Amino acid sequence: MTLDRRAELGEFLRSRRARLRPEELGLRDCGGRRRVPGLRREELARLAGVSVDHYVRLEQGRTLHFSEEVLDAVARALRLDPVERSHLYRLARPWPETAEGGKPTPCTVRPGLRRLLEQSEVPSFVLGRNTDVVAWNPLAAALITDFGALPPRERNMARLVFLDEGMRGLYADWPGKAAAVAAYLRLDAARHPDDPRTVELIAELQAASPQFRTLWAQHRLKDKTHGRYVYRHPVVGELELAFETLRLADDPDQALVAHTVEKGSPSETALRLLASWARPRSTARHDAGPCS
Repeated sequence: MTLDRRAELGEFLRSRRARLRPEELGLRDCGGRRRVPGLRREELARLAGVSVDHYVRLEQGRTLHFSEEVLDAVARALRLDPVERSHLYRLARPWPETAEGGKPTPCTVRPGLRRLLEQSEVPSFVLGRNTDVVAWNPLAAALITDFGALPPRERNMARLVFLDEGMRGLYADWPGKAAAVAAYLRLDAARHPDDPRTVELIAELQAASPQFRTLWAQHRLKDKTHGRYVYRHPVVGELELAFETLRLADDPDQALVAHTVEKGSPSETALRLLASWARPRSTARHDAGPCS
């Protein structure tokens, strides 16, 4: 089973039409009362400078071979940001790893990256496809959860955030964290629509989490780049930590997420306490090996 790229494309475009208002774009509403919010298809086509039929074929996914000029015009008319524009291209045009029916190849965490995690003095982990946590250091396990104690299938940030009640207490802004994870999963899923684990994960979360169902239906997109979280740790109390995400140049499916802390802050003191608490609990095994 794979993601239906045509359905995804149509839902994405409709969600972006719905957020635009004709009056904000200088369009006169000549069609009377609207049954749905946002722009009509013909209004969007007019703004993009394409025929209504051409736009309808795009939104209905009748073909997945649209020119760059058409996609760029639609992206401008919909006021897509760079992340959304790239997402539109992924959905509307075949891409190399799946254009001929090939499956994405499994990733493997390099020994050098594992050593980098071992030697890091801040909580750090590696995200693979579908928000899988494929490698981590003891401090990340102490901060978030004991990944090594979980079955490999459960070492997944989306599953943890939406299905583990402990995560609601760990993140001071759990709704913000949940929205970010759902938006990142939506973006990541479009990179590998032929991965059956993607479909399985999304179906599981939709069945088990009303919050995920609501967020997924919004079609929000967010790459994981940098940011800040406030953690409420049960042992050391509150920590405000920033994070930076470094994506591997030769394997974009892997992203190193490293936390940072402001020097001299109460959070730095709390992080030192966490490191002391975690040290006797750390084990030699703290990576997931191949991300298959």
